[in-house]
Amino acid sequence: MRICHVSPHLPPDQAANALLPAQLGSWTRARGGDVTFVTQPPAQGGQVPGELAGPVHRVPGRSPSALARLTRLDSLSRARAISRALDEAAHDADVLHLHSNGLIVEVAAEWARRRRRPFVLTLYGTEIWHYRQRWPLDPFTRAYRHAAAVTFYSEGLLAHARKLGLARPHLHVVYPAVSDRFVRVDETTRERYRAELGIREPHLILNVKRLHELAGQRYLLDAFATITRARADVRLVICGTGPLQADLESQARDAGIASRVTFAGLVPNDRVARYAAAADLFALPSLLEALPTVAVEALAAGTPVVSADHPGGNELRGLFDDDVTIVPKEDAAALAGALAAWLAAPRRTHPATADLIAQRFSPEAVMNAYERIYQQAMATA
Repeated sequence: MRICHVSPHLPPDQAANALLPAQLGSWTRARGGDVTFVTQPPAQGGQVPGELAGPVHRVPGRSPSALARLTRLDSLSRARAISRALDEAAHDADVLHLHSNGLIVEVAAEWARRRRRPFVLTLYGTEIWHYRQRWPLDPFTRAYRHAAAVTFYSEGLLAHARKLGLARPHLHVVYPAVSDRFVRVDETTRERYRAELGIREPHLILNVKRLHELAGQRYLLDAFATITRARADVRLVICGTGPLQADLESQARDAGIASRVTFAGLVPNDRVARYAAAADLFALPSLLEALPTVAVEALAAGTPVVSADHPGGNELRGLFDDDVTIVPKEDAAALAGALAAWLAAPRRTHPATADLIAQRFSPEAVMNAYERIYQQAMATA
């Protein structure tokens, strides 16, 4: 099987639409298939890591020139570059797999349609949460309608698409894969991880998210400040970087909790896995999530989750029952109460949570789901 993945992002970018195509490429190659990629320059800078499963064809990102964008010269030039890259990368592909939205996806969909090549479209969140049909058949809607199949990151996202009038055949939910690095360990190993990570307090609350307004970390800091008035045995670790880092660090200092909060920065996945296993709780105060992989990773490591009531959090509660606690968005007091209740009676996740993660979120389960979708797409060609 020959698959060409087309995505605005690939590693070193950390977005979901960078990680999934890279994962799928590795799994396809491991099963004897061939993979190519068409993408844009990394948003975070740096070089594409060598472990990607096939050749990477890069096309220009948006021009910094406002005039070029206004006159559409930038879009026309980029569209030609994308088509040339596809001529090279996808000329012998059995299936194109398009990720997210934007010009690169819209051009690839039209390229595939004109050549009668099947393509699968995967949607991650913002494409549907903020969907608005701009004219009777805008390029994104046309790509959506002509795809051999459309996959969504969550049931909530699929339900929202149908509510928007985007019902069509061959819609699927394929949850994100959780790396097998995220595993439940015994108490001795958890204590060792804490020591290796420099955590002296016996209790740990973890957040892993880009430092951005939508991630809601300012509510988490407010909640943590409330908790620390009553107890001195807990540390908060926040993994991630972003535009709000200076503001959040200032907030922690002003609240008198800077010595109890670790801003760990951009952390490698194996280290995040150790944090997740060592933690007592994973806090997810985001304002909007489709299906938060970071929370499922924590659950895979045996750590319960306290989440805001965004669609992704509500879906996790439905899947994992009382291993996930839901609180209202932007409510630091409710978040503090839920975290304090868990710290008063800490426990690890139920065995059923591990079983469900193996069934729906393991790399093998996710690759099997996409392989079935690819085969069905090829049958329609």
